Amino acid sequence: MGDNDGRTPLSWAAQNGHEAVIQLLLDKGADTESKDKRSGWTPLSWAAQNGHDAVVQLLLHKGAAIDAKNNDGWTPLSWAAQNGHEAVVQLLLDRGAAIDAKGNDNRTPLSWAAKNGHEAVVQLLLHKGAAIDAKNNNDWTSLSWAAQNGHEAVVQLLLDKGADTESKDKLGWTPLSWAAHYGHKAVVQLLLDKGADTESKDKKFGWTPLSWAAHYGRKAVVQLLLDKGAAAENGH
Repeated sequence: MGDNDGRTPLSWAAQNGHEAVIQLLLDKGADTESKDKRSGWTPLSWAAQNGHDAVVQLLLHKGAAIDAKNNDGWTPLSWAAQNGHEAVVQLLLDRGAAIDAKGNDNRTPLSWAAKNGHEAVVQLLLHKGAAIDAKNNNDWTSLSWAAQNGHEAVVQLLLDKGADTESKDKLGWTPLSWAAHYGHKAVVQLLLDKGADTESKDKKFGWTPLSWAAHYGRKAVVQLLLDKGAAAENGH
């Protein structure tokens, strides 16, 4: 029997990492698959999201569904990756979690880790064979997310593993477009060193990375792009 939101004592204990309490509840037959009404989270989702690796281990030992999805289609691995919980990610992968499980938005665990700059988790997922160029509903790749958010170390990891520098999202933006737009000089440099196209244009305006950098006053990025031969008269 859950509370008004369908949350059970096991759910609350899992969220807060109370290992001994969880053991007691499991010994009394608590349901590992109970989902709350609001978001459809299982106790394993709560434990994974909050990085409680000992609790994750307990729940998995009791047969908790490793790839149970919440209402957004996210698995425990998605949550652990999103929040940078390396030990939990390792546990879930070792137990056979679907490495490229996609939510309703088609986001993979790798894309979440890349967006949030969790270098160790990105490295782990790549080592385990995660699909590096998987796209979400807007055709963003993990490299797009990392570049937009300026995560230099993650961008380097992805590029070293062969991520596509020219992948375009539905707006026609490349990772270089995003990095230039937000003024992430180090990321722009990495992408240019990998041969990223300085003349790629978005669909709506026909702007190049140089156009975006100039528009937002990203002087250092403008200089980098010009030094790489970007056309000063291109774009808007």
